[in-house]
Amino acid sequence: MSSAPTAGGVGRRVSRTAPYAFILPAAVLFVVFMLVPIAYTVFLSFRRTQAIGLGLGPNSREQVFAGWENYAATLTDPELLDSTVRVLGYGLILVPVMLGLALLFALLLDTPRVLLARFARISIFLPYAVPVIIASLLWGFFYLPSVSPVTAVAEALGLPAPDFLGLDNILVSVANIGVWGGVGFNMLVIYTSLRSIPQEVYEAARLDGCSEVQIALRVKIPMVMPSIILTSVFSIIATLQVFSEPKMLSPLTNSISTTWTPLMKVYRDAFIANDIYSAAATSVIIAVVTLVLSLGFLRLVNNRAFGGEQR
Repeated sequence: MSSAPTAGGVGRRVSRTAPYAFILPAAVLFVVFMLVPIAYTVFLSFRRTQAIGLGLGPNSREQVFAGWENYAATLTDPELLDSTVRVLGYGLILVPVMLGLALLFALLLDTPRVLLARFARISIFLPYAVPVIIASLLWGFFYLPSVSPVTAVAEALGLPAPDFLGLDNILVSVANIGVWGGVGFNMLVIYTSLRSIPQEVYEAARLDGCSEVQIALRVKIPMVMPSIILTSVFSIIATLQVFSEPKMLSPLTNSISTTWTPLMKVYRDAFIANDIYSAAATSVIIAVVTLVLSLGFLRLVNNRAFGGEQR
C-alpha cells in the first residue's frame, strides 16, 4: 500500500523544476529565432538548384545537395575579396577614431569641475539614438554636391569643392557616419566604468603629486581597460556587419557597387540574383570570420586587460 506524498516532498519537486520553468520561454525563443535560422542557413549553403531537362516547365527545377561547391565558389569570388579588403580599410579608420574619441570624451567628462557635463553627455550620445538609415540620409545630403552646404561655401569662396562621394573619399565618408553614430554609445560605456572607480584612488594619486593628465594615463585608462576591450569587440563586429550606411549612400554615387561590402554581396545574391544558396554560404563564412576575430581579439588581450582571470 503506497503512502500519499507529503507536503515537503511536493515542495522539493516544485523547487527543482522551478528554474527550468523560468528559463523555458527564453530557451524556446533562442531555439526558434536563433538556432533554427542558423541551422537552416547552413543547410541551404550545401544546396543548389538543378534543372530537369530544358528547365522550362513549372516543376523543371529541383533542389539537390551541392557539397562544398557554394563555399568554393564564394571563397574564390574576387568580388568578395575586394569587399573584404574594403571593409578592413573601413575598420582601420572607424575603430581607432571612434574609440579614441569615445575615450577622450569620457576622460574629459570625468575630470573635476567640468562645465556643462550633462549637456555634453546628451549631445555626444544623441547621434546614437538616430537610426542608421536616417543618419545615412542626413550625411548623404551633406555629401551630395547639389545640396551640400560645404560645396556652396567652397564655391562662394572660389575654392575647389570636396568630392565626398568620389572614389578617393567614399571610404572615409562612410566611416564618418559610423564614427558619428558610435562615439556616444562607446563613450557612455567607458564613462560609466570611470564613475565606478572609488574616489579614494584619485585622492591618493593627487596626494602623490599626480596631475589630472597623469591620473588619466596611469590610473583611469588601466582601470577601465576591460570596458575598452568590450567596446573594441563590439566595434569589430559592427565593422564586419556594415551594410546600412553604404546601402543608403549607393543611390547618390557610382562609387559604391552592389557588392561594396560582404553583406551587400549577400543581399545582392539573395534578393537580386535570386541565388539564396551562395548567399547562405557567404553568410556562414562571414559569421565564422566574425566569431574567430572576436574570440581571437579577446584571447589576445585577455592577460593584459583582465589579468588572465578565469571564470
